[in-house]
Amino acid sequence: MIPSEQLPPTDHTITEPVAEPVKDPAIAAGHSRRTFLFTLALMVNAAVGVVLAIPIVGYVLGPALKKTGADNSWINLGPLSDFPEGETRLVSYRNPITTQWDGQTGDVPAWVRRVSGETFQVFAINCAHLGCPVRWFAQSKLFLCPCHGGAYYADGSRASGPPERGLFEYQHKISNGTLMISAGRMPTLANEAKNVTPLTQIEGTPAARLAAIDKPQPRCSSCQT
Repeated sequence: MIPSEQLPPTDHTITEPVAEPVKDPAIAAGHSRRTFLFTLALMVNAAVGVVLAIPIVGYVLGPALKKTGADNSWINLGPLSDFPEGETRLVSYRNPITTQWDGQTGDVPAWVRRVSGETFQVFAINCAHLGCPVRWFAQSKLFLCPCHGGAYYADGSRASGPPERGLFEYQHKISNGTLMISAGRMPTLANEAKNVTPLTQIEGTPAARLAAIDKPQPRCSSCQT
């Protein structure tokens, strides 16, 4: 009989080692390949998105950035000898905020009037009424608008027609014997224009206005009617 002290404990259990599952190399390789292709697809999509976003962002922000950079652009219109005293001539300059593919649409015309010496006026070609291009007629000393009959005197002030103001003028300066204009700040209603006396406003009722308009003026100072 075996002594009790030599017997193994009754609560001791002998466990066999569990065999680890054998990984199939083909499955592992397929999983790695799918992970690689998924990551590559994400990278390609991100790159395509960036490439497509660049022209869109440029289209949206480009004009604002160009305008900010061109606010202080001074354009050379030519030497003073190109503008005889007492004459008004048509010139053209390149808009500083245009791009290469704008073509001739980036060329902006303007009227240059040399009053005398270094005294100049540079007018925008657009009528102050609806923006039609005005023409200078040296014989009559007038700028005339072909669209609605607006007329301006040689100094740009309003002569007749629908416009209620004179022609818009560019800021200009003379530097090293050349005439320069501030092309980055286009003359518009928001900028300074050549102001003229506003049209006469007749107050009162419509009947009173009509009577005031139709009332004949006396032919002489002693005439009463």
